[in-house]
Amino acid sequence: MSATPPPPPPPQQPPQQPYGGQQPQLSPADEKLWATLIHVGGILFSFIPALVGYLVLKDRGPFIRSHTATALNFQITLAIATVVGWILSVVGIGLIIIFAVWVLNIVFSIIAAIRANQGQFYTYPIAIKFVS
Repeated sequence: MSATPPPPPPPQQPPQQPYGGQQPQLSPADEKLWATLIHVGGILFSFIPALVGYLVLKDRGPFIRSHTATALNFQITLAIATVVGWILSVVGIGLIIIFAVWVLNIVFSIIAAIRANQGQFYTYPIAIKFVS
């Protein structure tokens, strides 16, 4: 028999959470960038950028959560107004509603993107609050 001691146990590793676990907070510059991109993306792609941003980035910081929720609420409100406009286009007033929704989307999304880029919180004036 030999007098050699048994090998030391392997070092303890911290338990890993499935699927990546908690993601780190974004830096303030990254939060401003993503908030700006989400607001500008709403002009081109309606509620899709706000929805994806909300689902992916909502837990990465309070600033990005506020902006993604606000943008999502506004884009859902505009989508509802667009559907109403299409329904009322049979009467003729719907085309005016659709044009107004398009103009409001551009104007308010640009204002929100500028505020987000400056690091300020912004609330759209005509959004119904669906997501908080």
